[in-house]
Order: sequence, then structure tokens, then C-alpha cells
Amino acid sequence: MLTRFSVANFKNFNKKFEFDLSDTSGYNFNTECIKNNIVNCALIYGHNGVGKSNLAYAIFDIIEHLTDGDGRDSEYENYLNAYNDSDFAEFQFEFLINSNKVIYNYRKTDYKKIIYEKLSIDEKEVVLYDRIKDSNAIIKLKGTETLKSEISNDELSILKYIKNNAELDDDSINQTFKDFFSFVESMLYFRSLRQTSYMGLESGKRDIFNYIIEQGESEEFELFLNEAGISCKLVVMENIEKKTLYFDFGDKYIPFVNAASMGTIALAVFYYWFIRVKQTDKVSFLFIDEFDAFYHHALSKLVVNKLKSTNIQFVLTTHNTSILSNDILRPDCYFVMDKESISPLSKRTEKELREAHNIEKMYKAGSFDVE
Repeated sequence: MLTRFSVANFKNFNKKFEFDLSDTSGYNFNTECIKNNIVNCALIYGHNGVGKSNLAYAIFDIIEHLTDGDGRDSEYENYLNAYNDSDFAEFQFEFLINSNKVIYNYRKTDYKKIIYEKLSIDEKEVVLYDRIKDSNAIIKLKGTETLKSEISNDELSILKYIKNNAELDDDSINQTFKDFFSFVESMLYFRSLRQTSYMGLESGKRDIFNYIIEQGESEEFELFLNEAGISCKLVVMENIEKKTLYFDFGDKYIPFVNAASMGTIALAVFYYWFIRVKQTDKVSFLFIDEFDAFYHHALSKLVVNKLKSTNIQFVLTTHNTSILSNDILRPDCYFVMDKESISPLSKRTEKELREAHNIEKMYKAGSFDVE
């Protein structure tokens, strides 16, 4: 699980900006939203322009140099903060892997170029590579004794180099190292606005409707749409090239993509990725930016509850206050973000928040505004 993340000198984040998922408050309701004392289900609120999308890009910057999954190069063109004099951005991730604390710190001068990496597992520094100070890396993982410690390619992560070239011994530290990679390789970001985009998990493009059909999910997708308030009947039809989904109107069939609204298409994109999330060994961490931009508030609640049922750690950004409710999550799972910080509702008031409180009403009244 991701427990804590910080970034500095990246996009709108000038000074160190920290997102702490371990600062929970011990509520005795909606306990399934917390796992190992870490927030497992998080919603982020904030005004336009505070950096909610940039927070997602910061977290998923790790995808570029540690995995072969698709990134979004175009989103990282303006990399460093315009007001910061430093020539590198710094990122720090803290994970809970196999009950061990894993801390990965790295620095980049741009989306591709890595100048510093440090990895600690269970409070032990196992990899350190400061390319500015020393051309050789310090590697303390058993099985890497004969591995070359100097890498001329500054776009190649020392961690990825170790993973791909070392025969690591079979011990708990090395297993955690491997499982750390498995976690990062299974991270997924997506959003569905005018254009759909994603980062992580896989590479290349896929026909989402063909995938729904291939996975035998057509009937479940129809049930999902009807549950979401879209009364419809779907049928799979085969044309010359491939099978595809159609709306069945009795005596007339119309291709799904031709008749569906923007909101219904967004639901289809969500369901495509939801299939992957349901396969719990496929997705480790999910971030959906503006997840309900095209949803009715009742549908937003349905989607959050669907994600909760998977037990996958997820973070969603939204402006929809109708789902700001203790019936869905809890005060330490709702985060408010501004340009300088992000914190849960439970830490933004001196008042003791209880299950019966109407936190949406309190939010609108400014009860969680911190000067």
C-alpha cells in the first residue's frame, strides 16, 4: 500500500508537498475504508487550479522509469516549478510491502533524466545512487555482488537495472524488493473527460468494448448500466472485422458508441478498468482524476461503493459534495487540498466528528477551512 508521498519543485508544487495516507483517526464506522491503519479509500476535494491533477502526475511519475507501462509524456513537458531555483524535482514514496516500510526517494531534472535514487527496506538502506557525487552505486541486496555499479545511461533507473540483471538471493529483503516492483507495475491512473487517458499497468491501446466482450462481461456491463439508471439492453453482434456492442431496441440495433452519451461512454471506460480492478492481482493502487465529471450524484455514490467492494486502494478527485457523507466513507478518508497542503477533514477542525454529523453541510459552511 501507498502510505505517504511527497514532492517538491514539480509543476505547481514549489516547496515540499506531502500527501499522508497513514494519518487515520480511529473511527469505528466504515472500517473497511482503512487497511493496516492506512487510508484505503480516499476522495480529494479542492478548488480548480490547486493541483489535484498534478498530484496524480507526481505520483505516477514513478511509472516512467520503473515500469514498461504507458506514461503520458505530453503531461510532463513543463516539469519543474517556475518559481523554484533548483534544477531537479524530488519525489519520496513510502509503501507498506509485506509488513515492511519501503521508502523510495529519487530526483529528476526532467521526466526522463534521473540523478539520484535511494531505496530503504525495513529501515535499511539497500540502494543508493547519487550520480552527481559518485559514478558508482551502492547496492546492498544479496545476489548483486558481481553486478556492475556504474550506469552511463541517466534515463535508466538503478532499481530497474538491478531487477532486470541480478539473480537475487531468496531472502525477505529481496522478496520485498520484488514485491515493491510488482506494486508499482500494477499502479493505474485514468480519467475520462473530453479525451480518455491512462498511465501505468499496461502499454498500448485496447478497444474497450472488444475487451468487455472478450472477458465475457457483456451481460454484467448491461446490469451495471441499468443499476446506474441507464435503462438499456445490449447485444453482441459480429461484423466483418470484429464483435462489438450494440444497443438492442427490439426491431433496431445501434452501435453502442454511436448512441451512447458522454456520461455513458465515461461509464464504459470506468467499467473497462473496473474489470481489471476486480481481478485483484492486476491493480495495486488506483487513481481516478475527476472520476464523476459526467455522473449524476447517485451514480457517483454507486461507483465509490463498487470500488470499495474490490478492497483495492484508491484515490479519487471530485467536486461533488453530495458524496461527502459518513454513509459512504469517513472524515479521515475525505481530503481537502489547497496549493500549499492536503489534509483529511478529521484534521481540519477541532470539533470531534461523529458518524451522525452532516459533513457535507459542514464543508459548505466553511467548517473545514484552515487559515
